[in-house]
Amino acid sequence: MPTHIKQHSDPESGKTVFRVDGEMLIDDALLLERLIAESLNESGKTVEIDLADLDFLDSEAASVLRRIADDDRVTITGVEFFLQSAIDSAERSRS
Repeated sequence: MPTHIKQHSDPESGKTVFRVDGEMLIDDALLLERLIAESLNESGKTVEIDLADLDFLDSEAASVLRRIADDDRVTITGVEFFLQSAIDSAERSRS
């Protein structure tokens, strides 16, 4: 499944939101990193990365996300659902 990155402004919070769905591999994460850097430089608004619809995240992409999240102006949301899905999948495969 390809990765889709959608950007929009949240008028309520004033944040720029990047919603990611599909599978995130290293190239996708690097693209997201560039998009976020451009957004931070151009608008100065804080950024939210919404991963609620992410189906797969490889370890290299996770490292890039971690690096992105080191910036105090960036928050990552939606990982609770993603992590729970991964746990559920792992439990099903053990049965």
